[in-house]
Amino acid sequence: MRSAKLVVICAASLAAQKYDLLLKGGHVIDPRNNVDGAADVAVREGRIAAVGPDLAPSDARKTIDVRGLYVTPGLVDIHAHVYAGTHGIGTAGGEHSVMPDHVGFRTAVTTMVDVGSAGWRNFPEFRRTIIDNSRLRVFAMLNIVGIGMPVTEVEQNPADMDPKATAEMARKHRDVVVGIKSAHWRAPTFVSVERAVEAGKLADLPVMVDFGSFNKPYQTMVTDILRPGDISTHFYRVPAPLLDANGRTAEFLHVARKRGVKFDVGHGGGSFFFKLAEPLVRQGFWPDSISTDVHSGSVNGAMIDMLNVMSKFLALGVPLKEVIRMSTANPAAQIKHPELGQIAVGAGADIAVLRLERGRFGFVDVRGGRIEGGERLGCEMTIRAGSIVFDFNGRAGVPWREANIQYPEK
Repeated sequence: MRSAKLVVICAASLAAQKYDLLLKGGHVIDPRNNVDGAADVAVREGRIAAVGPDLAPSDARKTIDVRGLYVTPGLVDIHAHVYAGTHGIGTAGGEHSVMPDHVGFRTAVTTMVDVGSAGWRNFPEFRRTIIDNSRLRVFAMLNIVGIGMPVTEVEQNPADMDPKATAEMARKHRDVVVGIKSAHWRAPTFVSVERAVEAGKLADLPVMVDFGSFNKPYQTMVTDILRPGDISTHFYRVPAPLLDANGRTAEFLHVARKRGVKFDVGHGGGSFFFKLAEPLVRQGFWPDSISTDVHSGSVNGAMIDMLNVMSKFLALGVPLKEVIRMSTANPAAQIKHPELGQIAVGAGADIAVLRLERGRFGFVDVRGGRIEGGERLGCEMTIRAGSIVFDFNGRAGVPWREANIQYPEK
């Protein structure tokens, strides 16, 4: 009888607990909702249940001490390559792609956008094999080239750039397709960009452009061809004409930004140079979004990961809150998913717990150019849809002698 009463009491106690998880004592940075200060964050059934001071641990099934750490929305990386199904060794897609769950969670990324690894011809396979089987949220921008980017040469074929077929596939998979991509176009024309924009108009989606070869005027693309909401990625890539003869921010960039064109970092293995980034950032022309261009050729190079790219902008003088904004709310808005990139009651519980290390750190660009900074971000914990998916220091664990763990005997 006593045992039965204890079971009833325990069950009632669990039922009375309002939260599945409580992050206690952290510093919340949520630029979307203008939150920047000490607060607790509670999670229930995969969503944010409460944000505020002094939430009671007794109301939670599990409480995690995050004092001294920053609690932010899960990071949103809008330039990634995660579809290896396009066989071949291309610039970033094909066999250079990476698995989203392998590289995202350990770097606080909860949402990735694959940009152009697949086109309308092979997107259904991409969705079936990767998007629908990843714990990390994966969206896609369809390559205007029907076969995607298995090798760079196939992206030079205008005969496989079909705006109508691309838009039709995008509309069919609107729940996961968030844009159209033009990439690696070498000819001295804007055919690839123009057809991507046409597809974007038909599908009512933004276009992201990797400019390709600088044998045509970049300023024409961002001031005349791209629409409000379209995105120029690999922004700080030499030899982009982003500075005038006096080393000042080129006037056409201000014109393009006023028109609503967005500028994305897209660091990658060959597209980020301090020669452009440092003077532009120091003059106040910051990127709209920070992204990695993650692929097998960039993760072991200068890019490393999302947090390393973010740390470069800290070293360049961008305040932490703005770096978080560029990595959460801004990219979420650019892909028309403003419900992401925030910590607000009712929002999905995609959360990053970050440490801000202080010391002397070095950062390099894709040609080995180096700067030093006094701060570096690291991932302490990542929560996706309310579940802990990465826990660097085992904060969610309990001392093993007290845990009553049933270890295997054989």
